[in-house]
Amino acid sequence: MCLAPLVVMVLGSLQRPLQPPPDGLDLWPDPVEWSNFSAVPRFMPLARLLLNSLLLVVVAVPVTVIVTSMAGLAIVTARGRVRRWLIGVAVLMLFVPAAALWVPRVVLLRSLGLADTPFTVSLLALAGTTPFYVLLFALAYSRIPSSLLEAATLEGLIPYAVWRRIALPLARPAVVAVAALSGLYYWSTFMDPLTLVSSPGNWPVALGLRSLSEMEAALYPIYLAAAVLVTAPALLAFGIGQRSFFSSVERS
Repeated sequence: MCLAPLVVMVLGSLQRPLQPPPDGLDLWPDPVEWSNFSAVPRFMPLARLLLNSLLLVVVAVPVTVIVTSMAGLAIVTARGRVRRWLIGVAVLMLFVPAAALWVPRVVLLRSLGLADTPFTVSLLALAGTTPFYVLLFALAYSRIPSSLLEAATLEGLIPYAVWRRIALPLARPAVVAVAALSGLYYWSTFMDPLTLVSSPGNWPVALGLRSLSEMEAALYPIYLAAAVLVTAPALLAFGIGQRSFFSSVERS
């Protein structure tokens, strides 16, 4: 059933536009209209929007992985009460509604002159995107023998070297998982750019796709064709990430 929306989207994108509403449920296109995909750029600047989203993902995903993996290691290497306090703060932040952060983010970024750029949304990665990724890394690092991390410290390695040379390579499945999840998030995020980016030229593709939702019903095959073009790269990246994740798990 989880694939039903994707099937409806693909079949709907192949319907002939400018037709009267069907009598009942008519999913199978007859004839198939492949020209709907070539017509999408006439209704939205698809290439520009895809480029904006690609730049957003390329910047935000590595920053998210670095920030959350370092924070997760800080939790694992902390002692006693400090560790419990850090875990408690991370869990508490998970319960903060995303809507409660929209206005503070807008005020902060506008006061710093960082709002309304193609990279504005990627600045959220500096906060780790979500505390869930921090806890995921903390769980992965907790499986590393503490004696190994302590021995590296006794050998004179600074915390950055312990993270880079020991902890991060041993947590490769978590790296792949966080990279895949954050990549999908930043590719498909809608509310963050809606509140932070006002210029259409700086919109990511998810926000540009929303502008087509106001099309008249007879042109909805064009809208669904645009949705297919936007969804396909995310599904391809997720498939590659899933394969890499299972390969990492088998090697670890």
